[in-house]
Amino acid sequence: MEMKKFNNRSSDVVLKNITKLFPSPDVKKDFIAVDNISLTINDGEMVTLLGPSGCGKTTTLRMISGFEFPTSGELLIGGRNVALTHPNKRDVSMVFQSYALFPHLCVWKNIAYGLEVKKHPKSEIKQRVRQILDLMELTGLENRFPNQLSGGQQQRVALARATVIEPSVLLFDEPLSNLDAKLREYMRGELRALQKRLGITSLYVTHDQAEAMAISDRIVIMRDGRIQQVGTPEEIYEHPNSRFTANFIGRANFINAVAVKRSGNIETVRVMNKTMDISIEPYVKVSDGAECFIAFRPESAKLTTDAARGICGTVVKAVYFGSKIEYDGEFGGERVTVEISNPTASERYREGDTVYLEIDENSACVLTE
Repeated sequence: MEMKKFNNRSSDVVLKNITKLFPSPDVKKDFIAVDNISLTINDGEMVTLLGPSGCGKTTTLRMISGFEFPTSGELLIGGRNVALTHPNKRDVSMVFQSYALFPHLCVWKNIAYGLEVKKHPKSEIKQRVRQILDLMELTGLENRFPNQLSGGQQQRVALARATVIEPSVLLFDEPLSNLDAKLREYMRGELRALQKRLGITSLYVTHDQAEAMAISDRIVIMRDGRIQQVGTPEEIYEHPNSRFTANFIGRANFINAVAVKRSGNIETVRVMNKTMDISIEPYVKVSDGAECFIAFRPESAKLTTDAARGICGTVVKAVYFGSKIEYDGEFGGERVTVEISNPTASERYREGDTVYLEIDENSACVLTE
């Protein structure tokens, strides 16, 4: 069913120097859950907060929803400072990990609940509920109760209930984590398609990197209450700004190097017996002769028997996955994983073979932390 963007209100979400402290029972000093973060989520954008448990992502989401108030800083929705505003005055909806459906209400009543609380006319409620039932492919299930639905159906009802009130901002707190892997993959595609169709400004919290990569316009990497990096999935994956970010999004290899010379956005480095020209971001500061390291993905390297093309090492492990082979090797004391897709006969090696590591210089980056 064709459905237009819900409303024309500006719904940018802006966090300015937001800090959240919680009292700590064991020590005199308060616990810093969120540490002076600033972030803008643009109108209609899907942004994901990604990070390990305890990094501050859920606390940030709860402050935007109004379930927690920031200790300091400004929080604006549509240009209005709502830092200390009650949740029901923020024009925000949330989809929870546990679905949070009313067990004693049928699907229709669950979806209609928010509209009834807001005292919309009955005719409008009926029209909107029918529309969202159709959109979410729930038609025919409106008289069932939550315990009569599958996990995927319950999540659709939760999403329908959150969107039917036409919020300016939609928040997701790990909404797919209770689904099995196959259904989770399907639902994240459906969720992203719905968000784009309706144009709702959305903030999504997850610890699942694949989920974040699949649904996001931008990803915010968090650690210890602070923002580590913000960028598109491609920017985060291809240009991580630290070892932590490179490891948290996908898999990465790290090899120690020595900086030789910088020319614009290219750093010439010496890696063991080989000199390489690797891209370097402006914010990465390294002096000539200083130690650094290069980061690269397993698919951005290959193994060869040509000594002139790479760094000498030994195959430690080879794992066959059908369409690809993953090799673990030791190269000058560094453990490196290389992924070869659709390997030819000449690209197949055994454990103990002497090989040479050839890194795609255009896909690697120089880091210092």
